[in-house]
Amino acid sequence: MSEATTKKPNIVFITVDQMRGDCLGIAGGEHAAETPFLDNMAARGILFERAYSCVPSCIAARASIFTGLSADHHGRTGYQDRVPWRYDVTLPGEFTKAGYQTQAVGKLHVWPDRHLMGFQNVILHDGYLHTNRFRETTTHNDSWFETDDYIQFLRREAGHTADLQDHGVDCNGWTVHPWTLPERLHPTNWVVSESIDFLRRRDPQRPFFLWMSFVRPHSPLDPPQYYLDMYMDKVQDIPDLDDWQDDLEGANAPSYDPTCSRGRIHKDALRRARAAYLGLITHIDHQIGRFLQILAEYGQMQNTIFLFTSDHGDMLGDHHLFRKSVPYEESTHIPMLLYDPGNCLGIAHGQRCGELVELRDILPTLLDCAKLPIPENLDGRSMLPLITDATAARYPYLHGEHSGDPVIANHFIVTKTDKYIWYTQSGIEQYFQLAEDPGEHHNRIHDPACQERISQLRAALIRELSGREEGFVQDGRLIPGRPYPTVRSFVDTSPYTKA
Repeated sequence: MSEATTKKPNIVFITVDQMRGDCLGIAGGEHAAETPFLDNMAARGILFERAYSCVPSCIAARASIFTGLSADHHGRTGYQDRVPWRYDVTLPGEFTKAGYQTQAVGKLHVWPDRHLMGFQNVILHDGYLHTNRFRETTTHNDSWFETDDYIQFLRREAGHTADLQDHGVDCNGWTVHPWTLPERLHPTNWVVSESIDFLRRRDPQRPFFLWMSFVRPHSPLDPPQYYLDMYMDKVQDIPDLDDWQDDLEGANAPSYDPTCSRGRIHKDALRRARAAYLGLITHIDHQIGRFLQILAEYGQMQNTIFLFTSDHGDMLGDHHLFRKSVPYEESTHIPMLLYDPGNCLGIAHGQRCGELVELRDILPTLLDCAKLPIPENLDGRSMLPLITDATAARYPYLHGEHSGDPVIANHFIVTKTDKYIWYTQSGIEQYFQLAEDPGEHHNRIHDPACQERISQLRAALIRELSGREEGFVQDGRLIPGRPYPTVRSFVDTSPYTKA
């Protein structure tokens, strides 16, 4: 091991699942949670205020993180389980090749579940995945009860019949129940406990890359009682401000489905859901604070660089929509911050960056932080030049998409000031001027004053989609109703050969 390798900075990559960008405390909005530790990291680091998830659901978003590629190139344009992951370049793989000790704790959401993806070790908890829980579709080797490390821990600690679903709250729903077991057994605490144990067991001669991956604030909405109580009297009703509520089928109608993706639910249920969601975020923040304290006790704080983000956001009842996959800010705009307490990068602290960045930028950014070679042919770009070089190349726009549900299958073009949306099956278009309407309440697609700008953004989407196999573009026009599968045809979906 060379002296240069031993002096490389440690990298701690922290992800949460389904956290909106406007829920970070330092963001200062009406939906912000109390996040004192993350706020301190952002205030003393770099806060990327216009970070996006361009394929906003778990699997596709994580493919962008792992590969540094857009959906057009990693091939996952929506949510589909049990599609094997075969990529030559991965974020942890590059660190492993460079001599780092690489460890993941928590959610990966890859296939097969125990795929190391370039890590030397994975301690896995993907949360409740339907595909691994349904007995008729699983085998002994891919059953959640066999592959998930957290459930093994839970049953050792709480009894051999203990299960994540004992409180009866759905993993994709808006129903709420506080955590019923001791707080130390919550999945959020478990991720930090296992990460701290990695610090104890790591090789002190090597730098480390640690991915701490929390399943929350993704439902089930089950914060410990303390964190639920913090917000029960603080959340407010959501006013009806939109002039486009009938664009999406079912969004403007009452819904009694506890797992609905759109519809009006009882206002008390919605307030409880929002309180629980914010409580889960504060719970995560406090546990991150616990990890930071232990890292400092091990003497590694000044030689560690942190990046925090989420895979996508959560509609949480805004526009009468729930979960993710849609192109609105609550679903696509995510928190992202870089924290370098020891100033390993030599960059001035306390900065805010308003340029567009995306999940695919994480791989080149973290390699750049460690001064490691960045592979060629990535779609992502290091975010460090945005902080240090005023002339660095920026994205003029980001192209996002999501397939699946025919009502919400969509493409969008977002810039720093506005957004154009095209729904692929209905052909419905929307245009929002984010600078003056950040809540996307007023669809100005038919406003005569906006037609020139709309034409420019529509042309950008046409350029992005021209030549794609789905046939979205013909004769220079967008064609609705084309088949839109959740994986591109070049993705190898053949199963792994069983040993």
